[in-house]
Amino acid sequence: MGEQRTARRVAVLGSTGSIGRSALEVIGVQGDLLTVAGLAAHSSWRRLADQAVATGARRVALADPEHESDLRSALDGSGVEVLTGPDGVTALATADDVDIVLSAIVGAAGLPVALAAAGAGKTLAIANKEPLVMAGPILLARGAEAGATILPVDSEHSALFQAMQAGRAEEVERVIITASGGPFYDWPAERAYHASVDEALAHPTWDMGTKITIDSATLMNKALEIVEARWLFGLPADCIEVLIHPESIVHAIVVFRDGSSVAQMSMPDMRTPIRYALTYPDRCAGASPRLDLGEVGRLRFIRPDVDRFPALGLGLRVAREAGLSGAVLNGANEAAVSLFLEGRIPFGRIVELVGEALDRYSPTADPTLDEIVAADGWAREEVLSLC
Repeated sequence: MGEQRTARRVAVLGSTGSIGRSALEVIGVQGDLLTVAGLAAHSSWRRLADQAVATGARRVALADPEHESDLRSALDGSGVEVLTGPDGVTALATADDVDIVLSAIVGAAGLPVALAAAGAGKTLAIANKEPLVMAGPILLARGAEAGATILPVDSEHSALFQAMQAGRAEEVERVIITASGGPFYDWPAERAYHASVDEALAHPTWDMGTKITIDSATLMNKALEIVEARWLFGLPADCIEVLIHPESIVHAIVVFRDGSSVAQMSMPDMRTPIRYALTYPDRCAGASPRLDLGEVGRLRFIRPDVDRFPALGLGLRVAREAGLSGAVLNGANEAAVSLFLEGRIPFGRIVELVGEALDRYSPTADPTLDEIVAADGWAREEVLSLC
């Protein structure tokens, strides 16, 4: 008989969102290896309560305390501990009975709890780009000091992580991150500039949350991923490349100095990178669809027009500059996306506003966490004033 392994106890932050729901599905399938220790959501109290009962979670946290009484009533008699507010989310993530924190909180709100989890020495499976984009050096340093393990969940960075295991870090010459191209990669520029919210949300490949779907349409998601890869893998900005790959089968490619290129391929299903992060270093069977290249038929790779997709240039710029530019990029983009979703600016204005905010900020080398948070707030206000 094989050795009996203790199930890893997982806290899922952002459990009611797309990534969180997929993570719970993975945990349910891997019930012998994974168990739910805690769940956190922003304001979707009803779904959070249902998830807690279904998974047997020990505790839940609701970041927005407005519906605390509703959540407590829904869980009355269940034995589930209820925490509220940002401090409640942090307490859930850093609890002694948590081994892995899967962080899928959208936006800058995910930064404090990611830092807390890393500082507590947890395995941090990070699905949200913002903590690394805003404060990559601080997050990595805090994790290293506490003995934390930081694993990527984002499909592209999971792919890079896997492909890089084919060689040593010093043997990597460059890396390629792929992009589906979103709904507008072959639209005329003028038509895309004035695209509607519904058109921007019609992603051809992935089923994601609203904000990240808009980022995919502008390719700002790739800009953020460039910065994320720069910190997560210690890569110079100029060795990170983006190719449009409409089939979304090849998620990333690592080119080694001997001319070998190693790609990670799988069907576009977030359960695959989630499962890998939660069960690493093992590869466990799951319900993700299997890739049949004969069925796919062809794989296309297209160099993006940087004039057509200026977000890519902003991502490379921020990866080179470091300092506060990541916080400005992220904060300005979140504010601009909100303005677009509210109907206050055209689609094409999103990236323009982000670029204008970057042009106006004051560079600061080796910023503190307080300075990063302040830069994020400044960028949001700057976008509103520019609008």
